Amino acid sequence: MRILVVGAGAIGGYFGGRLLQAGNDVTFLVRPKRASELASAGLVIKSPAGDVTLKSPPTVQADKLAEKFDVVLLSCKAFDLEDAIRSFAPAVGPQTAIIPLLNGMLHLNVLDQKFGPDRVLGGLCAIAVTLNDAREVVQLAPMQSLNFGERDGSLSERVRAIAQVFDSGKFGAAASEHIMRDMWEKWVFLASLAASTCLMRTSVGNILAVAGGKDFLLGMLDECSAIAKASGYEPTGPFFQRTSGLLTTEGSPMTASMFRDIKAALPVEADHVVGDLVARADAAKIPVPKLRIAYTHLKAYEKQRSA
Repeated sequence: MRILVVGAGAIGGYFGGRLLQAGNDVTFLVRPKRASELASAGLVIKSPAGDVTLKSPPTVQADKLAEKFDVVLLSCKAFDLEDAIRSFAPAVGPQTAIIPLLNGMLHLNVLDQKFGPDRVLGGLCAIAVTLNDAREVVQLAPMQSLNFGERDGSLSERVRAIAQVFDSGKFGAAASEHIMRDMWEKWVFLASLAASTCLMRTSVGNILAVAGGKDFLLGMLDECSAIAKASGYEPTGPFFQRTSGLLTTEGSPMTASMFRDIKAALPVEADHVVGDLVARADAAKIPVPKLRIAYTHLKAYEKQRSA
């Protein structure tokens, strides 16, 4: 099975690197600068699951991409999606399966329009990983998983085949028969956390430590959950209990990566993660005052950043 990993940053570098380490046929689609880094230093992974340096990992640049691949693993940010599509489009053939690991749902519409829904699986990952100053992939915590599946819930032959290959990477890969629900639940958690910690510009623990903090956090979760329910994907009891627990843990240093991006003056996925939920709430006539304020805050940040 030929696997094209779009990018070799934190997420793509980690999952693609583990698959390559296990002996799979993996190629990284990268820009010239990253290709040079990988050629000289290799793909370096530092992780609680074990460090590895993969010397001269196979790479290809967009202008040289001509062959078709069986699987395209897509882990870019939403604001890079259009550029990413242009770069990997030549690798998509009639039998190619695209596994996007982006947050939210808007990317599915974009990919469906370009490649057809039959080529686009559902997917999500859970991992805390970053690139350090030395351009090494650093996993920050032991947690790691990658779920994927047919969006109609079937356990197809191609999903079974991908699962068998991905299992060799030992990063908690699993084929899901309810991938859309999985994606919605992750979106509800991420949006609740991002909207709250970005709006308040601080951690969950600090929000909880002030009057009204707990009600604010749980209110944000309620708003996001109501949108998921109206869309046909009501969060399950275990998910809601687990997420409520994370958002009410006193002293928790947890923040969203979007908040860390704001602190670093980086682009954020305001429309993809928060704005799309507000639009869906409007369509379903669901009041979401907290989420709406958080979205306005994020858009104001984007305006200031572009000025």
